Amino acid sequence: MEERMNTEIFDLFGYDIYVSEDHRFGTDALLLAEFAAPSPKDIVCDLCSGCGIVPMLFHAWGRPPAKAYSVEIQEEAVQLLEMTVEKNSLRDRLIPVKADLTKDEELFAVPQGKISLVTVNPPYYKPGCGEERLSPAQAKARHELLCDLESVIRAASLLLKYGGYLKMCHIPERLTDIFCLMRKYGIEPKVMRFAHHKDTSEKPYLVLVSGKKGGKPGLNAEKAVTVEEMNNRLFGK
Repeated sequence: MEERMNTEIFDLFGYDIYVSEDHRFGTDALLLAEFAAPSPKDIVCDLCSGCGIVPMLFHAWGRPPAKAYSVEIQEEAVQLLEMTVEKNSLRDRLIPVKADLTKDEELFAVPQGKISLVTVNPPYYKPGCGEERLSPAQAKARHELLCDLESVIRAASLLLKYGGYLKMCHIPERLTDIFCLMRKYGIEPKVMRFAHHKDTSEKPYLVLVSGKKGGKPGLNAEKAVTVEEMNNRLFGK
């Protein structure tokens, strides 16, 4: 399997995580994982999970939830996470789930209405915005070819228990859509944080949003963060 997929093993703070050319991770996932900050009692579901980097970061940082489900539709990405789970003896704590989140019946492997925290780094771009320059797998991860923003937020609402949180990252241009769709599916936006590459005076490239299922109105805009600050904090660079 490793040879067929041309995998690499990435050392993630003492944990080994399998990645491939098509299924890697970037700083967006690190920002989301830090923003999500699960508690030891949380039952987490990571949607559009790719190689499983977000739930693996929870373990690598020493702050794992009680259990995490990792939902991904692409077979190769699911296989990578299964290899990572086996390599790090996490089978009882991290459960890979191959599922199309647009199909309710495929999400039955995750306890619906029982999840306290849903995380998601979804496809950002609508079809027709440059996916032809990517491999098919990369295009599916970055563009809304297999799921769109509404289907992601609807799936999160289906999985979350009352009072549970959805925490996601996306591009700032979609912020109005995010707020409207969260409210449509009973998730009240509660926290917003912009992320910049180096300087907060520049236009933000990413937004992190937290919403509470059944929450009361009231949005808190947190201090912006930079990728440079995060790298210094996590890696001492």
